[in-house]
Order: sequence, then structure tokens, then C-alpha cells
Amino acid sequence: MSKQPENHIITTSQAPIPVGTYPHARRAGNLLFLSGIGPRDAATGTDIPGLTLDKNGNFISFDFEAQCHSVFKNVKAVLEASGARWENLIDVTVFLVNMQRDFTTFNRIYAQYFASNQPCRTTVEVNCLPTPIAIELKCIAYLDN
Repeated sequence: MSKQPENHIITTSQAPIPVGTYPHARRAGNLLFLSGIGPRDAATGTDIPGLTLDKNGNFISFDFEAQCHSVFKNVKAVLEASGARWENLIDVTVFLVNMQRDFTTFNRIYAQYFASNQPCRTTVEVNCLPTPIAIELKCIAYLDN
């Protein structure tokens, strides 16, 4: 594997296409900065696991756990495309649209994914996210090479 440039931009088809002009991740030295990653399905780019909306955008069904598992899957895909592993995560910022409803569930699922690796974490509530998702992660990882 060849050494990547210091400011290497990373994109992957294994994660949903960004909703703006930004990469999935960017390498700076031995650090990897992931853009905000949500739970949208990578194959369709629009489907959100655990969410069904009617034609007016109203919720028909909602499963926050499905969104959690999907966002972790998408983060892992970006890490792997960048030459990193899950264990390389050192900082995670979590954006929830409903802290009261979702924080306890998120903590339970987060503990399953981070049983051995425990990156620093900040969790904040936001009014909304750019698509009708309930969670987004912003991560920093280190690279071994």
C-alpha cells in the first residue's frame, strides 16, 4: 500500500453520498477527520433505515435503533476506505435531534460497539439535521501508517 498524501481526500461508495460539497473524510498527517455521517442507506443514498414517511413527510414508522446501527455501519465503511479500523477512533461527536427520547437507547447501543475501544465523546441535541435523520456522527481517528 502506497503512502497517502498529507491532505488526502477520501470518498467511498460504501457510505451514503454526502448531501453537500465535502468528502467522507480527509487525512491530515496521522489524523483522519470524518465529515458528519448519518444513517442513510449507501446503496440508495436516500433511504433511511428505520424510517418510513408519508407523501407529506410525516412519520409513518420510526426505529431509532435501526438508525444507530446504520450510522455505525456507515462510519465503519468510511474508516475502512481510509485505511483505518474501528479501534482507531479517538473522538466522536454525536448529534441527536431528540435527546430526551433517544439518549438512553443510544448509550446502550454505543456501549455494544465501543466495549473495548472508548474514544472521547460529546453528545449534543440539535434542532434538525439536513435530511430527516435522527442521528449523525462526526469522528476523528488516527492512522497507523
